[in-house]
Amino acid sequence: MIDPLYVASGFGVGLLVGMTGVGGGSLMTPLLILLFGIHPSTAVGTDLLYAAATKTGGSVVHGWSRSVHWPAVLRLACGSLPASALTLLVLWKLDLKSDSERGLVNLVLCFALLLTATSLIFRKAIMERYRRRLEQVDDRTTAIATVITGIVLGVLVSISSVGAGAVGVTVLLLLYPRLPMSSIVGSDIAHAVPLTLVAGIGHWALGDVDWALMGVLLMGSLPGIIVGSYSATRVPETVLRLTLASVLFVVAGKIMFAELNLSSAFVTALAWGH
Repeated sequence: MIDPLYVASGFGVGLLVGMTGVGGGSLMTPLLILLFGIHPSTAVGTDLLYAAATKTGGSVVHGWSRSVHWPAVLRLACGSLPASALTLLVLWKLDLKSDSERGLVNLVLCFALLLTATSLIFRKAIMERYRRRLEQVDDRTTAIATVITGIVLGVLVSISSVGAGAVGVTVLLLLYPRLPMSSIVGSDIAHAVPLTLVAGIGHWALGDVDWALMGVLLMGSLPGIIVGSYSATRVPETVLRLTLASVLFVVAGKIMFAELNLSSAFVTALAWGH
């Protein structure tokens, strides 16, 4: 029996991704944890493969319309793919028990959500302040900075499934100020495909993927992305960004509050045990 709420959630997230290019992991993972009560590591693993599937379509479209800057994609991947593999290896070696794993994922997820929301709100101010200065930077420095960005995104995305969207776009805008916005978004999506695929396969190997759930989410999200892409030009971009950022701040707050409650309950239980 297919739960219509999962399909509706997939459609809603797909709609936002189509309209803003952001919001896949940053909305889907918290939604699965908070609304459906799915274990954070399963939510992350499922969302990563779901993102790889949805973003493949987007990268094909951008590649077809030649709005992908491949040197930037390759540099990001040189940093993110090894970092992702190493992060997953560390998670496997640590063999974190259920509660500690939940805590780690939620902590990194909160950080990634706040980083995403901040980059959505302050992107324009950051651009105005640093873009002129970064235009003077030589190619070698830009290449090194892009690889380092890839490493950070690889770690963030592998643990929380969040970060490749808004954070990636903001950094690419700073590092490649002469590229048009369509190429920045196209490059970010093209890089997200191998990263989410590698991280998703890693989580699958760790047993953190719910395939049935992923199928149901895709049923909703693929039509949502098509409708969202069509509607993108009809909604003011600033309104979209601020709305999405507000939602992310609220979600991060809810996860943090739930985590603090769990921690205090655990400490109280320990105290009573003694």
